[in-house]
Amino acid sequence: MQTFNDIGISSQLDWKRIRKLFIIGLIAGCMVFVGDMLLGYGVYDETLTGLERKLSQYLTLSDTKIFWSSFLGLTGIPLEGLCYFGIYRLMAERSPKYAHMFRSGIIGYLIFGGCGVHVPCLSTVFFYKYMEKYAPDDALELSVRFGKFFLLPATILFLIFFAVMSAAQILAFVREKTPYPKWCWIFCLPVGMAVTMLLKFTGNHPLANGLTAAWISIGNIWMFGGLLLMMKKAKCNQD
Repeated sequence: MQTFNDIGISSQLDWKRIRKLFIIGLIAGCMVFVGDMLLGYGVYDETLTGLERKLSQYLTLSDTKIFWSSFLGLTGIPLEGLCYFGIYRLMAERSPKYAHMFRSGIIGYLIFGGCGVHVPCLSTVFFYKYMEKYAPDDALELSVRFGKFFLLPATILFLIFFAVMSAAQILAFVREKTPYPKWCWIFCLPVGMAVTMLLKFTGNHPLANGLTAAWISIGNIWMFGGLLLMMKKAKCNQD
């Protein structure tokens, strides 16, 4: 683990390039955020329960919004993943072990994030919307089956790579394997996502539902934004 193929990405700190990657990542996070808000902004039918209640807000979602939500995620998620290599560079020089783990997570994020999870999620929403219109008695059952076949497998794989990537990042920061102060581990996806999901407790409101649907994109905005804000401090630590 002390040496490994750097796949053409230098392990040396190049703050100008790292900053550029973080800025692009922040823009990509905002793109995905807009797409997620288009999907999630709305209210559930309080007369329903379980999964049917959760899916009820999508019945009035226009095809145009479904398309743009899918497109923005399909475009923005790979951009986010590519920009994670800025974080990879932060740890590669001091800890090839954590950099290797983190890089493995990035590859999984790139493979499964957009085409594997985001687009199939929108496909399932589209499927349920029209099944509810033309075959309401079978809509929920068939939509669940559709999701199990085309959404669940990639989601499981995505979560495995996501966990590896997040663990590597947190450990590298906490154990001071990057130029950043170790408390900057808080600028990671899980923290931003967890804070966002607290909005679930505010009730069934359009804004809260939209923001919680955007929990991963908000996590990216939190991570890239925080690392950008603390970059000056990190460069001082390196010097």
